[in-house]
Amino acid sequence: MDYTLVHYNVEHWEARAYQYTRGKLIELGWPIEHLEFDKSLMIRGLVVDQELGNVVKANRFGYVKQAFHGPRPMDFKDQKKAYSRTLIDLNERNRFAFLNTLFSLSEACIYSQLVELLDRHELPGVMGYSDLYARVRNALDESHAEGMLKGEIVQDPERFVDRDPDTAAALLDQKNAGKKLVLITNSGWNFTNAMMTWAFDEFLPDSQTWQDLFEFSIVEARKPSFFELNSPTFKVDTKTGLLDPTHELSPGGVFWGGNAAMVEKQLGLSGDEILYVGDHIFGDVKVSKVALRWRTALVLRELERDIQAECQFSAQFKQLNELMQEKEEIEFEQYQMKIESQRLKKGYGTTSTTSPKKELDRKIEQLRIRASELDEKIAPLARAAAEISNPNWGLLMRAGNDKSHLARQVEKSADIYMSRVANFLPQTPFAFLRSARGSLPHDQA
Repeated sequence: MDYTLVHYNVEHWEARAYQYTRGKLIELGWPIEHLEFDKSLMIRGLVVDQELGNVVKANRFGYVKQAFHGPRPMDFKDQKKAYSRTLIDLNERNRFAFLNTLFSLSEACIYSQLVELLDRHELPGVMGYSDLYARVRNALDESHAEGMLKGEIVQDPERFVDRDPDTAAALLDQKNAGKKLVLITNSGWNFTNAMMTWAFDEFLPDSQTWQDLFEFSIVEARKPSFFELNSPTFKVDTKTGLLDPTHELSPGGVFWGGNAAMVEKQLGLSGDEILYVGDHIFGDVKVSKVALRWRTALVLRELERDIQAECQFSAQFKQLNELMQEKEEIEFEQYQMKIESQRLKKGYGTTSTTSPKKELDRKIEQLRIRASELDEKIAPLARAAAEISNPNWGLLMRAGNDKSHLARQVEKSADIYMSRVANFLPQTPFAFLRSARGSLPHDQA
């Protein structure tokens, strides 16, 4: 449900999550009343380096392309010193924490701000960057566990929820075409009912409610263990919220807990007959693919912002590409002349020129000057390209010219990805989705 079927206003949600977390840490005696949530400081897909207190963006191979220490970018020399021999490996869980959902933004923001205070010895009792991250995580978890934030959202859903009538239409298309839809969420019944009612009921025909969209619904699913463990199941009395133990799922019901095997049994489907749609790479799509071989779809709402930013920057991209192509042609010619000059000087190999070495060296210098002139035009465009969508980190799925570490995780875990469930609308329930032919560096343009 959360950030998949129901999309929250990220700025409002994460700002309040930040404030609750900050309040928990103030109770520890930390002087952080002045800190405020900065919505542009962090994006999804970054990695917290708990050993060095940095937040980094890596490419698909794990090479760090950008790094912040505290709320400020690291100097290139410092970044190179810290990571020239280090690859980001998410299997090193004691060191690297992957910020793979929108719920991570407040956590990363306050952590980076606190690193700066820790460096100034202003956080009493903190034993280093790793201990600091653990305390931030604990404060955030306590805030969510107490339910105050969700209580605020239930009281004022118009402020926190971005409703999308097309999502209701997409689900109706699927259901009416014979697809079996199931809701599986980690949220509790009361919150789920409130959010789904607000997000869907107004857009459904004939007095239908959101529950009519689904074969059955599962709350408190405790993903990712839901996909791997044989957890107990209870049927929820939707009027009282009381739980009744059960050993099977049934049509039209709402259930607490349970496991994926029960879902397969009730649907009479398994493996790649099921498409699981979620927003969490590890808690949703990766584990359901690995454990059950379900097909997987990942929702990345920020794609819309990135695509819009790229479209607005398209003219500059075109100019940048043309300048880079000209530079590469000049460099190629320059390198050919340099090897000719080297061969003439050392007296070996064959050359394709009759020009004396001095003449070659003069032409090489002319080409060098022209390349430098191009660099002066390329540099501001390249800087601007690196900042589109987010001034600190750029595009979600790119790290420089390469794919980002997030993009690599999406490739490994998701069969398809989209910005919202409503993207199913133009495809219709009858579409057969085929993967595009992958490109290789040596492919002809």
